[in-house]
Amino acid sequence: MLNIDLIHLVTAIGYFGILLVVFLETGIFVCFFFPGDSLLFSAGLLASQGVFKIWILVPTTIAVAILGYFLAYWLGEKLGGWLLRRPDSIWFKKSYLIQAKKFYDKHGGKSLILGRLIPVVRTFVPIVAGMTRMEYYRYIIFNVVGAFVWGGGVTLVGYYFGYLIPDVGEYILLIVLFIILLSLLPGIWHAVKSRFFNPPSP
Repeated sequence: MLNIDLIHLVTAIGYFGILLVVFLETGIFVCFFFPGDSLLFSAGLLASQGVFKIWILVPTTIAVAILGYFLAYWLGEKLGGWLLRRPDSIWFKKSYLIQAKKFYDKHGGKSLILGRLIPVVRTFVPIVAGMTRMEYYRYIIFNVVGAFVWGGGVTLVGYYFGYLIPDVGEYILLIVLFIILLSLLPGIWHAVKSRFFNPPSP
C-alpha cells in the first residue's frame, strides 16, 4: 500500500508539482527541507515505467534548477546581511548559512556543483555566493553545470535504475528511503568532520 501511495503521490503532483518543488528548494531558503533528491529519483523511476516522459522531465528540471539558483543568488545579494542578523526560527537557522559559507570558502565555485548533492547546503550555497558577490559569469557557469549534474543526473539515475530491476514498482519505497539516506550521508560526514577533525581556531 505504501508503495502504491508513493507512486500515486508523485504521479498526482505531475510535472508542475515536481518542478515547483525543485524551484522552491533551490531558490527559497525557507524550503530547505524539501525532498529534492528523492523526488527527482522517484520521478525518473516512474518515467522508466511510462508515467512521465523523460525527454520532458530532464530538460525542464535542469531549467528550473538553474532558475532557482538565480533567485537564490539575488536573495543572497539583497538579503544576506539581514539573514545574518535575524534570530533563529523554525524556518531558518543561522548555522545553516554559516555551514554553507564554510563549504563555499573551501570549495569556491565548485561548491555550486558539489553542494547540489547535499541537502540544506544545496539551498544555502547560492545565497552565500550572492552575499559574497561572486562574479556573475562564473556563477552562471557553475550554476548550469551543477543543474545538469543534479537535476539531470539524479533523474536519469532513477530512470535507468528502473530498467535494471524487474517489477521496480514493488520496491519503490525501499529504494527511495535508500536514496534519502544516501543523500544525507555527505552532509552528515561534513558535519562530523567539521566537529571532530578540524583543528580549533586559535
